[in-house]
Amino acid sequence: MSTNKPPLKWRKSSFSTGEGNGGECVEIAELPNGGVAVRNSTLGDASPVVHYTQGELRAFVLGVKAGEFDDLI
Repeated sequence: MSTNKPPLKWRKSSFSTGEGNGGECVEIAELPNGGVAVRNSTLGDASPVVHYTQGELRAFVLGVKAGEFDDLI
């Protein structure tokens, strides 16, 4: 049985400029189970990777779109 996993296809927002303190480089990738992975692309493969379900990501994105986190930026 092979333990090789296909590499994740990381995507970065066009708003990620990398020009701020430490860079604004957050990437996201779809996982084979339908979930998502999030990492700091400034660190690349050395970055910790956090996994979320589609439901968790959906709730977060809807909150962002509704302005629920605007006070953080």
